[in-house]
Amino acid sequence: MRRIVILGGGFAAIATAQRLEQRLGRQEAELVLISRENFSLFTPMLPEVSSGALDVRHIVTPIRAQLRRTRFILADVREVDPQNRTVTYTHTLTGMTESITYDEVIITIGAATSTFNLPGVAERVFALKTLEDAGTLRNRFIWLLELADTVNDDVERKRLLTLVVVGGGFTGVEATGEMVELFHSVGRFYPHVSRDDIEIVLVEGGKTLLPGLPARMGEYSARDLERRGVRVITGDGVKSADDDGLQLASGRRIETRTIVWSAGVKPRSLEIFGDLPRGKGGTIAVDADMRVPGFPGMWAAGDCASIPNGEGGFYPPTAQHAIREGPVLADNIVASLRGKPTKPFRYTSMGMMASLGARKAVAQLPGNFVLTGFVAWFLWRSYYLSRLPGLDRKLRVAFDWTLELVFPRDISELRVYTRRAQSSAAADAGLAPRDEEMLK
Repeated sequence: MRRIVILGGGFAAIATAQRLEQRLGRQEAELVLISRENFSLFTPMLPEVSSGALDVRHIVTPIRAQLRRTRFILADVREVDPQNRTVTYTHTLTGMTESITYDEVIITIGAATSTFNLPGVAERVFALKTLEDAGTLRNRFIWLLELADTVNDDVERKRLLTLVVVGGGFTGVEATGEMVELFHSVGRFYPHVSRDDIEIVLVEGGKTLLPGLPARMGEYSARDLERRGVRVITGDGVKSADDDGLQLASGRRIETRTIVWSAGVKPRSLEIFGDLPRGKGGTIAVDADMRVPGFPGMWAAGDCASIPNGEGGFYPPTAQHAIREGPVLADNIVASLRGKPTKPFRYTSMGMMASLGARKAVAQLPGNFVLTGFVAWFLWRSYYLSRLPGLDRKLRVAFDWTLELVFPRDISELRVYTRRAQSSAAADAGLAPRDEEMLK
């Protein structure tokens, strides 16, 4: 019996596994999925988690609950040997290292944040790519308000309450809008912090926000955010960062203690896969059917792959495309196993949308038709709510959105992601602290 191993747990991985379960009988192939997390993350709603609009648990779905017969392994992939067709991985919980052989391997490991090796940036910015990023960022916002409410130094208070978002793409625009909503919602709880004290700056190196989309979308986004108090800077890139602020390429400087980075992504470490052909931005170059050329039995999809679109370009690394790539990739693997020809991936985008907060959004529909304002916001929420996996998640998110209409955002600072918090919790439970030094 053949063994198909899927590496990753995102949109493309789950979609591929689900289609393989439908197409292949139990005696035809063994399906194995290896991921460092036991859940899949609905990334389009991540900015709302960072602002406290949505509960952390409501945008994640257990991988085991989405698959029927695929064997799931919670582990970090350490090495893939294309010659011997083996995958070496380390179990997340036990630390044990094992290997598994494969007949077909599918690489869908996603992408990570890229800071382009700019001086001081990687050490000081906050990303918004993972669930932990969103939790850390939300805690950061509350921490800033708590500290600013007590500090007496006006210069330091200004640095604390000046927040910079770098990157005017989807994540940057949506994160900025959500930040405005958070600070406006909870301002009443901090008597020594006025709305005028808070300054949110959005920096985009291109001429308009939402580059690559119709200019009207970027222009509307800029106007709406500026109307709500955001300072939008376009046509100016980042030169460097230090403990006290951000230096722009034009020579302009912004004094700040918090930089949210959404200016670029890169594939996660690909060295573990050997000398694979590289495509745009260091991704894995694949054929139109998502097969890695020169490596029999190896396929790639999602954010880590450059899939040609048949027009001289490549499909963008979006959730919309990854969800569609998975079934086509699965069908091609089934065809390959059965000695039939594969088919190229072809998909015409349904459009792109970005939420701006305050019940506003921008949307590009088929035919290059653009919607803005409340109608686009309603479409954004309706579409993404329908794409959430599982009825329970849909109901939880809808309930969160309903509560948001009535109550302010939660200002509890949940330090569940820090090593100190984990060690303290272990000590309180009568267990050995995970890190003695963190308790001193």
